Amino acid sequence: MSLPRRVVVTGLGLTTPLGTGVQHTWSRLLAAKSGVVSLKGVTHEQTGQTYDAIPSQVAGLVPKSGPGAFRVEDWLRKGDARNMSQFMHYASSAAQQAVEDSGWSPTRDEDKERTGVCFGSGIGSLDDVASTSASFAENGLRKISPFFVPKILINLAAGHISMKYGFQGPNHAVATACTTGAHSIGDAMRFILFGDADVMVAGASEASISPLAMAGFAKARALSTIHNEQPETASRPFDSARDGFVIGEGAGCMVLEEYSHAVKRGARIYAEIRGYGLSADAYQITAPHEDGRGAARAMQNAFNHAKMNASDIDYINAHATSTGLGDLSETRAIKVVFGSHADKIAVSATKSAIGHLLGAAGAVEAVFTVLALYHNALPPTLNLHNRDPEFTLDYVPLEARDMAQANDGKGVRAAITNSFGFGGTNASLLFAKI
Repeated sequence: MSLPRRVVVTGLGLTTPLGTGVQHTWSRLLAAKSGVVSLKGVTHEQTGQTYDAIPSQVAGLVPKSGPGAFRVEDWLRKGDARNMSQFMHYASSAAQQAVEDSGWSPTRDEDKERTGVCFGSGIGSLDDVASTSASFAENGLRKISPFFVPKILINLAAGHISMKYGFQGPNHAVATACTTGAHSIGDAMRFILFGDADVMVAGASEASISPLAMAGFAKARALSTIHNEQPETASRPFDSARDGFVIGEGAGCMVLEEYSHAVKRGARIYAEIRGYGLSADAYQITAPHEDGRGAARAMQNAFNHAKMNASDIDYINAHATSTGLGDLSETRAIKVVFGSHADKIAVSATKSAIGHLLGAAGAVEAVFTVLALYHNALPPTLNLHNRDPEFTLDYVPLEARDMAQANDGKGVRAAITNSFGFGGTNASLLFAKI
């Protein structure tokens, strides 16, 4: 009888508002730096529009200059980049980092056939849809690019990654709003568990910061509007002055690998992915149940899959978007699932540093969670100065925390990262040390 397959993380990649590259982003995150900036006076490159009429004028932008800057020419040839949209650019960057970090570069067809890609996006390229629609209305067919459709298809991020490396295994794309990244990684895990692949490149990307997208979220009253003068303070999960999320952009990626496959080739193993839990609120388009029951089911399902207990968990990377009900319902869900152990768990919200990356959020935060395990260090929740009375958990406020000596020197033993999306779609990923 064959032993059950296990899945581990062997490569990581990040392109975020804190910069491009895992080490650069992680060191800035632990140093309590913010990637949220002002949009006042900024002209959107593709449409030429400004953000002046948008109530929210802050965003987590991927830096294009200075240390850790994203330069598309570092990752793609000019001709390829021109025929791809920006969320694909970010996806290519994060995927290349993760693949190179993993050291997996198969040359045999049989190995390429056992390597797949699972990469998604919540929105894809709204800008290309908007600008092409305007051009078509004004100029007709002659101004439509033959690459218009390939630039807006969400699965083309995964497609381009597979073509770049010749990976011929499962090729899959997820589009489940703000749960996309977590679902991408969880689904990729299952491809390996069910024997469809031995290695999967998994993650998500988003590049939807534009006047049109922000106008849509603003009309839904989802964005922060009262902290425009101090953008770095606008994303403030669990704080009593929170007033909405800050939109962000970027990509996160990890290479998942069957455990014995990774051991055989001597790969560095960051962590094992032990549990994947999913649920639906079946309640409302944008709001969760006040008691967080959908989030609680996702976390409990992750425990059940992992065959672990609540007392095994030391850290939660919360979804916590800095919205009034969202942060509260997640706190309530944590208390329900963890019971008396809830007070012993550290919970932090890394969206406080980078904003909410929509579909990419779950992938980026999964990378942060794995890094917390690997380095025994917990990233902080920025801007947490005054809590509402019900926020009684340990939210790692303002400063990172060294956990190397915790649990009798074992550090962070296991951690969960949560993602919840519009439409009531929820996912929790559970990672643990080997």
